[in-house]
Amino acid sequence: MKKICLLIFMVGTLSAQNSILKQFSDQFADIAEKANPTVVTILTEKKVDLSRLHGQLPQDNDFFKFFAPRMPRQREYKSTALGSGVIVNSRKGYVITNNHVVDDMDEITVRLLDKTEYKATVVGRDPKSDLAVLQIDARGLTDLDFGNSDKLRVGEWVIAVGSPFSANLSHTVTAGIVSAKGRGNIIQGDVYEDFIQTDAAINPGNSGGALLNSAGDLIGINTAIYTNSFDRSNKGVGFAIPSNMVKRVMADLIEHGKVLRSWIGVQIQPLDNASASAMGLKSPDGALVSDVVKDGPAKKAGLKTGDVIIEFNHVQVKNVDHLRNTVSASKPNKRYDLIVIRDSRKKTLKVTLEEMPGDDALATVSRPPAQTNELGIQVSSLSQSVIREYDISKGEEGVIVIAVVEGSIAAEAGIRIGDLITRVGTKKCNSPRGFAALIKETQKKNMIMLHMKRDGVARYMTLELDD
Repeated sequence: MKKICLLIFMVGTLSAQNSILKQFSDQFADIAEKANPTVVTILTEKKVDLSRLHGQLPQDNDFFKFFAPRMPRQREYKSTALGSGVIVNSRKGYVITNNHVVDDMDEITVRLLDKTEYKATVVGRDPKSDLAVLQIDARGLTDLDFGNSDKLRVGEWVIAVGSPFSANLSHTVTAGIVSAKGRGNIIQGDVYEDFIQTDAAINPGNSGGALLNSAGDLIGINTAIYTNSFDRSNKGVGFAIPSNMVKRVMADLIEHGKVLRSWIGVQIQPLDNASASAMGLKSPDGALVSDVVKDGPAKKAGLKTGDVIIEFNHVQVKNVDHLRNTVSASKPNKRYDLIVIRDSRKKTLKVTLEEMPGDDALATVSRPPAQTNELGIQVSSLSQSVIREYDISKGEEGVIVIAVVEGSIAAEAGIRIGDLITRVGTKKCNSPRGFAALIKETQKKNMIMLHMKRDGVARYMTLELDD
């Protein structure tokens, strides 16, 4: 009797498990069926002038001599690329995709699930978020609802839809989980990053495609994969732009043709455990102010170099990317509370954000003054935190080396992080801006002499610049 009961229990348990698996499978299939008509394949073309290309090759080049007579005598050819997109407004024909999919392209074609194709126009592009809004003149479109990416949790199931590798593989559906949130420092350049990381298979061509939550809502736009120079295929580490950022950028691009961002007017850098400990902080959370822009919002609010920003608008600052994204998404011309750590004490300031200047203006007022491309080093002024971190003797003057580019002139000369530079030639330098100005003045002679101190020992070091 016991054996019969056990057998009945096992059969019942197996039946329940099969039912759960069937429900799980059906849910994924329903999401894919709902999403596929809203995801599009984006085909782009760019005309390349062959006469200019040939002109770049030297006439005495053996390759040019051998192949040039056999090259077809056409003046131009078309370069093509592939991406994905998502219909976000069926009535007006708006499609969201990645900026890098459509940037600098002459023709953009949107292909739907039924293979129908439409020429697209660019409503607006935002390289800083890597997003672009396109528009097509079409009827009977289907769009996706936005989900709330702030409520997305690590470990949740997500589904990616796009066109990996080829237009023939359009509307490929893959599944995985959310591996992490708030990822930054993934893409090189001036990009606002707050990525959702997922192990759902994402490959080249998936860029601009949909990332969906278990309710079938758009939770992100797939934009990047982690790869290496030899293998560009999926490694189980993909990144998507959160839907809440997408909504805000899209609204600005449609209304203004550009994204309106706020700025605080500081140069910031991340903290590590050593610097946090030196400053008396319990953790490396926050953002260290390495420079304050003259006449910017931060300067007017009283921020100083060496301050650590730990809270903005009652939100704890996690890291540099978190502060940058939070500030940029805030409204300009509005006052916000700012809490900093200064000399191991908390200090509350009031800062009125301003609209971020254009790139041309930022190039002159917001470029990190500490970096010198010629030498390959980055320097900082002697704030109290820097003095404590690098154990600089009291009364010293100069700038401290905080970064050295591998393989640079400075690295080959033996300059290290923590070296104190007091003079360029015979002229004193007490700030990063002063140091950069002296370097620019001296480099005309192709030789730069630095007066340095390391472990209390002073010496001059001469660096020879490349012609």
